[in-house]
This record gives sequence, structure tokens and C-alpha cells, in this order.
Amino acid sequence: MLAFDTHAYVKSLEAVGFTEEQAEVQANALKTLVENDLATKRDLKELELTTKRDLKELENSLKRDMKELELGLKHDLTLRLGGMLVVGISVVATLVKLL
Repeated sequence: MLAFDTHAYVKSLEAVGFTEEQAEVQANALKTLVENDLATKRDLKELELTTKRDLKELENSLKRDMKELELGLKHDLTLRLGGMLVVGISVVATLVKLL
């Protein structure tokens, strides 16, 4: 978490002409922004590590899916080729009997 010195910020604003109330409102708004909405280096590092892990998992999943698809296609092609061979041999055998 980022440390934000609101007291020093209020004093800086007052030094350039802000009223104490204006400076405090500004300091509180900035403190809320810093504490709730800004990403720290640690946040970014955690995001980087999480993203790398997620991408590695996705890569592994895609490799598995591609391997399964490849095996399925080989199986389909083997069955089709076998079917074409059976039909071809049957046609040749029929032609041999007829001639």
C-alpha cells in the first residue's frame, strides 16, 4: 500500500492559498484515490505472475486439445481410407468375377 502524508499535502496547499477546509477536502480525495485506485509495483508484479501462470495453463490446455484433435483426425482418416479400400477391393473383385 502506498503511504500518503495528508498533513504535508494540506500544508502545501495552504501555503499556496487554499483554505484549510479546501486543502483537507483535496487531501482526503487524493488519499482515497491513492489507497483505493492506484496499483502499486507489488500489485503489478502479482498481476504479471498471475497472467504468466494463466497463459501457461492456456498453452498447456491448447496443446492437449490440439493433440486430441490430431488423434481424432488420424482415426477418422484411417477409417475413411479403410472404407475406401474395402469398397475398391469389392469393386475389383466384382469386376474380376464378371470378366
